[in-house]
Amino acid sequence: MISRRTGALGGAILAGALVLAGCSGGGERGGSADGGGGSGDGPLDQTITVAHEAEFNAYNNNTAAQNAVQNTVVLNQVQRGFWYFGGKGEVVPDTEFGSYEQVSDDPLTVEYTFAEDAVWSDGTPVDCVDAQLTWAAQSGTFTSDETDEDGNAASGFSPVSTTGYEQMQQPDCQAGDKEFTITYDTPFADWRAMFGATEILPAHVVEREAGVDDLVAAITDEDQAAITKAAEFWNTGWVGDPGTIEPELMPSAGPYALTSWQAGQSITEEHNTEWWGEAPGVKTVVIRFIDAVQQAQALANGEIQVAAPQPAQDILNQLEAVGDSVVINQGDEYSYEHLDPNFAGVMGDADIREAFALCVPRQQILDTLIKPVNEEATLLDSVYKLQFQDGYDEIVEGSYEGRYDEVDIAGAKQILDSKGAAGTPIRIGYQTPQQRRSDAVKLIADSCNQAGFDVQDAGQAEFFGGGLDSGDFDVALFAWAGSPLVSGSSTNYVTGGGNNNGNYSNPEVDELTETLDQTTDLDQQTQLITQIQKRLWDDVATIPLFTFPGLHANSADIEGPAFQPAQSQQTWNMQEWVPKSS
Repeated sequence: MISRRTGALGGAILAGALVLAGCSGGGERGGSADGGGGSGDGPLDQTITVAHEAEFNAYNNNTAAQNAVQNTVVLNQVQRGFWYFGGKGEVVPDTEFGSYEQVSDDPLTVEYTFAEDAVWSDGTPVDCVDAQLTWAAQSGTFTSDETDEDGNAASGFSPVSTTGYEQMQQPDCQAGDKEFTITYDTPFADWRAMFGATEILPAHVVEREAGVDDLVAAITDEDQAAITKAAEFWNTGWVGDPGTIEPELMPSAGPYALTSWQAGQSITEEHNTEWWGEAPGVKTVVIRFIDAVQQAQALANGEIQVAAPQPAQDILNQLEAVGDSVVINQGDEYSYEHLDPNFAGVMGDADIREAFALCVPRQQILDTLIKPVNEEATLLDSVYKLQFQDGYDEIVEGSYEGRYDEVDIAGAKQILDSKGAAGTPIRIGYQTPQQRRSDAVKLIADSCNQAGFDVQDAGQAEFFGGGLDSGDFDVALFAWAGSPLVSGSSTNYVTGGGNNNGNYSNPEVDELTETLDQTTDLDQQTQLITQIQKRLWDDVATIPLFTFPGLHANSADIEGPAFQPAQSQQTWNMQEWVPKSS
């Protein structure tokens, strides 16, 4: 699953962009008494283990190549920010990290204040320099339009999205300042969701590792030589080396710090004693990398205490069979499964895309793979609003006539035969291992091969952070993990967008998206989304399949884990977890 940035769940919890998952001892939960600056006792000297399907791969979750939920899950309580997604997926100011307020409407102006005692775990203050780096890296001001062979910007920063930041002027502050002011050149609908968790990275590490003496001066003076060095490190210097944690490169500004990594097995986080806020519930959290089908048994065996496997009938049945020792939470998520054609290859032909869409068995995929988990599930017909959101029905009514609801083998075959394109290979890429997606590819192959396509399973273990961003697919099958933020899809289908892995381009969509990002009126947003969605359907830029039915589970002996529908995933409130016996 990818976090989708809003200007930030490909995922991915970036400013909203879509981000491409044992207890013992005693003590009492309370504030930090061992260096954190809080009040009361420190965390319990205990360990809670949580499962996720994919392995962590990057400390910087903001690049086009690395933006993924597998990083969000690890970083939620390591890289805090000025806001987070709450229990209903809403934007909640993080008052432990700092504060912000709008001080002007025209121009839109927002003042931010870091907590006075906010420091990175190496003791360096969190301040203006970190805000300046966040803006410089994600505003597009210092980003090349050309890309290298790996899909990164040929020079300058390579962010997954510039939405929101590109509307800002450079932060008004000097090195060492705890306050900074942001002025927008144009209105921005989601201004409340900027400088969030996992977006603010340690600028002092960039200065040290890139050999830049004064990053603020380099940004202000547009010193290209210094910025090039800083950008190179920001783009690639935080990509993880499996099995290696380097605390000096990956400091924490949250209640937990990364301490050890067993490649292919787990990553461990321990209480950050420099954390200035309320102490976390337990001293240690271990995130184990466990395939979804094995998580239920791991819960039953007590190997893990928290899980959030991608939903499937067999997995739900296993969890229910465990009995009262496991608490199951289900609900609709701001995440959706879809198929994205790669316009840079054979799918660049509009007729081939239409033929493929006609033979994709959307209803069969839903009935076979999703309805056993959520019997109320329906086909998803919009990628900007999901079925449980206000405005969905109006958007679908105005943008989609149901052309691809039912399979039309004859229609698809006629298109292929008329073009002499029978036998056209279609490589469907996705992250493996993932049984539900493997099954979906088989269903697509069984249907589309009848029309004359040669559908091939091109799943790969490194599809996220590898095959997807490099375009190694004809059609990509994956989910965007998102949020209710209207700008969340801003880079997915605009020309050159950081999340536009399919290389789709339509000037009308670009213009409408830019207008949408500046629109605060909800009715106008719905009208704009309807126009965008209609063009996506007309161009077959994406084929939505279904909204994710969320599935979370935890040991009944643990208090705190809670279902949350946004892209933050199961560790969104990890600092609150605590054994009930304590």
